[in-house]
Amino acid sequence: MGKANYKDFLNKKVKIVMDRSMGSKHPKLDFIYPINYGYVPNTISGDGEELDAYVIGVFEPLEEYEGKCIAVIHRLNEDDDKLVIAPEGKNYTKEQIEALLEFQERFFEHIIIDKI
Repeated sequence: MGKANYKDFLNKKVKIVMDRSMGSKHPKLDFIYPINYGYVPNTISGDGEELDAYVIGVFEPLEEYEGKCIAVIHRLNEDDDKLVIAPEGKNYTKEQIEALLEFQERFFEHIIIDKI
């Protein structure tokens, strides 16, 4: 299995499995997830783990979710891109995405990619 490329997911429907549902505590750091956070099954990211994904626009804890990949958080100092998944037909600006993901992404130098 080759490394997953965000270009394979951007603007497409993607199924996510949550390993940190909204309201759960981070396993090592002292914060609660304000959104659902999971991964794309059967993928490999640059960090050797499955490709991670944030789910925005859904306001309840989830176990699984299928939505549209509207953007990618591309971390500049590590090989660990994160997909941004939203309900079909729901759009967010880069500024809105930045604000929603600040709880975790403020610790990483990154850019938001929303077009191929």
